[in-house]
Amino acid sequence: MKFTKMEGCGNDYVYVDAREANEDWSSLARVMSDRHFGVGSDGLILLESSHNANFKMTMFNADGSEGAMCGNGIRCLAKFAIDREIVKKESESITVETASGIRTVVPIRENGLVTGARVSMGKPILNPAEIPVTVDGNLGRLVGDARVDYPLCVGGNELALTFVSMGNPHAVVFLEQPVHEILLHEIGPYIEHHPMFPNGVNFEIVNIVAPGKVRARVWERGSGETMACGTGACAIGVAASLLNIKEKNGLERMERLTVSLPGGDLDIAWDGLGEVFMEGPAVEVFNGEWS
Repeated sequence: MKFTKMEGCGNDYVYVDAREANEDWSSLARVMSDRHFGVGSDGLILLESSHNANFKMTMFNADGSEGAMCGNGIRCLAKFAIDREIVKKESESITVETASGIRTVVPIRENGLVTGARVSMGKPILNPAEIPVTVDGNLGRLVGDARVDYPLCVGGNELALTFVSMGNPHAVVFLEQPVHEILLHEIGPYIEHHPMFPNGVNFEIVNIVAPGKVRARVWERGSGETMACGTGACAIGVAASLLNIKEKNGLERMERLTVSLPGGDLDIAWDGLGEVFMEGPAVEVFNGEWS
């Protein structure tokens, strides 16, 4: 079986054209993702046929669990499809069916080659019941439908969480302590599997570093800490806007935000009402054959 390794800001996946394939993809994701005995990746992404879009994206995390959406993954999948002429090389936009709905991807080209993409990531889901997260209505505060600054005590420290879904659940916290000092490998699993998140959660820790720019680390549900997370960057952008960061930190109310992650930068735009847009790179690393 032929595969391609790709990465977006270091968030790396194995890609397979699965339009005519039928495998135990969950098991395959676990063994291929293993960084010692497999290809090594944050998961497996399949390109499948779709009746409603140019093609369908199905993704599996490194632990074999199926995910609903991956922002870095969908950019790379668009490049994968264009480079292999699964869609027309000159396509100005591509529609991709995902478990979170149909997403539109606009390729970014340099010298005729796809180097990145801008993705319409859909409207954020803010109602806690739909994320889902179980909250005490007396804690935190409401901004529209969103529950923000929700207190959760972890290791003797109280975190103020903001909840967002980008087709998958996220809990975002802005911190004064530098994110590189946080023992994410210890608190990440605790929050991912906390009973208040019935389907688990992705967890983002964030520092404000300059007007319009933040630095973040992400603990991804089913994969652990990753170099980047597209939906996580979108959730951070939405959370920054909901919290009206300007009031506390001199940062203008977020309509455009650069999220700096260990693997690189992602640019996020949200007008506070409609869809969230994400822009970032897409890179092919190598091709191989899995036997």
